[in-house]
Amino acid sequence: MKAEKKGFLANEGFQSVLASFLCILVGILFGYIVLLLINGEGANKAILAILKNFMTYPSRAAQMKYLGNTLVKTAPLLMCALSVQFCYKAGLFNIGVAGQYVAGAGMCLYAALIWKLPWFLCVPFAMLAGAALAAVTGFLKAYRNVNEVISGIMLNWITLYSVNMLLSPAKEVSSPYTVQVASTNPSALIPSMGLGSLFSKNKYVTIAIPLSILCALLIWIVLNKTVFGYELRATGLNKDAAKYSGMKEKKNTILTLMIGGALAGMGASFLYLSGYEQWSCTQSSVPGMGFNGIAATFLGGLHPIGTVFSSYFIQHITSGGSFLDKAVYPSQISDLISSIIIYLCGFVLFFKTFLNSRLSARQDAGRKGGSGK
Repeated sequence: MKAEKKGFLANEGFQSVLASFLCILVGILFGYIVLLLINGEGANKAILAILKNFMTYPSRAAQMKYLGNTLVKTAPLLMCALSVQFCYKAGLFNIGVAGQYVAGAGMCLYAALIWKLPWFLCVPFAMLAGAALAAVTGFLKAYRNVNEVISGIMLNWITLYSVNMLLSPAKEVSSPYTVQVASTNPSALIPSMGLGSLFSKNKYVTIAIPLSILCALLIWIVLNKTVFGYELRATGLNKDAAKYSGMKEKKNTILTLMIGGALAGMGASFLYLSGYEQWSCTQSSVPGMGFNGIAATFLGGLHPIGTVFSSYFIQHITSGGSFLDKAVYPSQISDLISSIIIYLCGFVLFFKTFLNSRLSARQDAGRKGGSGK
């Protein structure tokens, strides 16, 4: 029985899940402490509101409706997380995912509102926009050795203001927001295929949700079951070794970032072509969806399937922040919890190394004890 227990603890998958749960617990505990410092009397109720999210509503119909809203925003978050993860497996930190998400949003809305194209054409345009932006970062990295973090951050802001100008012709007269897709071009809305009826006739629930999960499965297959995926991972592990073994490391770098950009662009189309949100042509900050994707992918243990669940959790607590008493607590507490989780995810590798060293020490001690007998 002891040997089985040691083998179970030594399993990499179990270690990833355990590390993720520890990150979540510490993040929630830290958020709870902050709530106590702000107002101790309502801290218990506040942390429960964040964790319960849509379960705060008493009626089943309302719960299902707002669960649907959470899932609507989970789909683009998952796509951003997969974008970060795919690039990370190739040794690249795609912090430019936020800008690629913005590029996808701008292009899909332009195609929908200006060109009046249907959704099945708007989504590919969003993917092309994200891929094109990421190709700039990939080219600079491959041929000029410019750090992808630096170029990605700079492109995030360039893209934001470019998209603001691009979508200005589609802006409402009396507000900074773009006109609604539903009233301007209904054919650009991603179809529900009956999914909305499962969530109290929530019109924003579309096939984007199962499509994002399907993308996670495809990413896992590509990375683990194909030669292309092997080359990408090999390039990420050791670029020089990959080069001397005949792999085209420059091409792989650019292609990896382009795929990551396409995933982020697709995620943006999943949100804005659902009709759930409108783009503000005066916004001066990059949407947090891309940065939250970093938290989701690391919390998911850099595994596509784990990222599905971690993306939902991150979006769950983010949406839960809206149920706080705004007169007492800022809704950004949920963002603080997410940021703490991101920070703690940096210690996952340390946790695994420490656990494995302890298991090895116990195993060695057991062998010595057995040989002494």
